[in-house]
Formats: sequence, structure tokens, C-alpha cells
Amino acid sequence: MRVIRKYANRRLYDTQQSRYVTLEDLRRLVLDEEPFRVEDAKSGEDLTRTILLSIIIEQEQADGEAEVFSNDLLAQFIRVYDMAQPLPLARYLEQGTQLMLEQQRRMQDQWQQAMRHSPMELMREMAEENMKFWQQAIGQAQPGKPQGKPDKNGDKSS
Repeated sequence: MRVIRKYANRRLYDTQQSRYVTLEDLRRLVLDEEPFRVEDAKSGEDLTRTILLSIIIEQEQADGEAEVFSNDLLAQFIRVYDMAQPLPLARYLEQGTQLMLEQQRRMQDQWQQAMRHSPMELMREMAEENMKFWQQAIGQAQPGKPQGKPDKNGDKSS
């Protein structure tokens, strides 16, 4: 597991690559499904959750149209924390999000399969096959090239 150290000056240092990284670099690691742990450089305290939340905040602020968390949803999360017996929200959200991601991947795969068999793709594949056929046919008919299939000795017959 990759270890990222967070220093007092808020800089993040990737111990595997021996370089400073940004939240965007860590976001890329998440997208690439590469596990990492962020720890305080002095105490060794695990800061991974805090950094992941920072990445989410950065994404929420970066593109106003791609907001995932509405004000109402965030207020509801705060209310869950104040409940005497908090709901098992983390597990529910993890499972629900995993299911949603799997469904999204399946839909993308199905869409790609459908596009692969679209009329335009079919025409392109047929054109490529025709081109190969004609290239082989022209190559075999060129003067000076032996024609026919090789016999059992490897010689070409006419």
C-alpha cells in the first residue's frame, strides 16, 4: 500500500515516488483503484478519511453542475450524526454506491457492444475485410510472384 505523508505545511509527500503530490494526484490514485494511506508525518495518525473528504469538497466546488451532495442531503447527514442510535448509513451508502457503479459499468459495456454492432461499424468492418481481400488478390496476381498453393514440398504450383 502506498504511503502518503502529510506535513505541517499541508504538503503531501508520496513515499513510493519520492515526490510531493496534490489532491488531484490522490484523486487519480482513487480512480485507478490504487490503495493508499495518508498519515501525519509527525504522529503517524491515519488522515486518509480527511484527505478523501477534501478531495470530494474540491470536486464539489470545481464544477457547480456536477454537485453530488445537495444542501438538503448534507443537512440530513448532519442529523444522522446527532441521532442517539445512528443509522448504519456508511454500509448502506457503500453498498448502494458499489451497486450503482457496477450498473454504470454494465450499461457502458452494453452501450459499447451496441455501438460495435452499429450499421456504421458494420460497414467499416466490411470495408476493412474487402480491402484485405483485394490486397491479397492483387498481391497474388502481380507478375513475377508465384501463384497457387504450395504443395507438400513447399513449392508453389500454377
